[in-house]
Amino acid sequence: MSARDKLYFASDFHLGSGGYAASREREGRLVRWLDMIKADASEVFLMGDVFDFWFEYKTVVPKGYTRFIGKLAELTDAGIKLYLFKGNHDMWMFDYFERELGAVIISDELEIERNGKKFYLHHGDGLGPGDNLYKLLKKIFRSKLCQWLFARIHPNLGVGIANYWSKNSRIAKNKWESPLLVEQEMLVIAGRELIRSHPYNYLIFGHRHLPLDIKLNDQSRYINLGEWINYNSYAVFDGKELTLHHFEKPDLS
Repeated sequence: MSARDKLYFASDFHLGSGGYAASREREGRLVRWLDMIKADASEVFLMGDVFDFWFEYKTVVPKGYTRFIGKLAELTDAGIKLYLFKGNHDMWMFDYFERELGAVIISDELEIERNGKKFYLHHGDGLGPGDNLYKLLKKIFRSKLCQWLFARIHPNLGVGIANYWSKNSRIAKNKWESPLLVEQEMLVIAGRELIRSHPYNYLIFGHRHLPLDIKLNDQSRYINLGEWINYNSYAVFDGKELTLHHFEKPDLS
């Protein structure tokens, strides 16, 4: 295999959350991580909630994140394939990153096969049992009508409303997620349903904010990528195995 032969997966950076100073510090960490992986990455999958809020007006995008977006451009200019998944915080991502970075935008799930291993990739929002109110809201927010109406709002007001919502989110309040029994994890339940009809080796999600690696059966594993406020966690596939890692050794006590 070539020197650039690894697949990297990460999720839930929530850039913009926690105030300017905290977001800039997190952005710097992400730039250092991208610098580290650019030597051996062939593909990078950023699996949703990269931004705590994102909306692309026809001629305007949210300001900030210059170093992070610039580093992504550096990777794609070097021939590294970039996939950006829509999360529940940045579902209003349209074609800006396609045009500027050559990124592939993924609205929902992506199925891939690499080196004989089958992957199911999804941010994770709206999957599994329950959470019916969010599932309804997701359909509304993703509708063309809702997007058209929001685009009519001046960016100062629209982004202001979004930032107010973000301040009350679980990630903005830095609430640590608590692990549940495996049988109660919604995404584990969704994964078990998926492998009944599809022999995936790896089912990789974000959204849950807990780095998890759970064996579903002899050939399938559920991987949650965690987040970058408390864990700095990501996954790497080296052509044979997929493993979870933490960048710059965060304090997990």
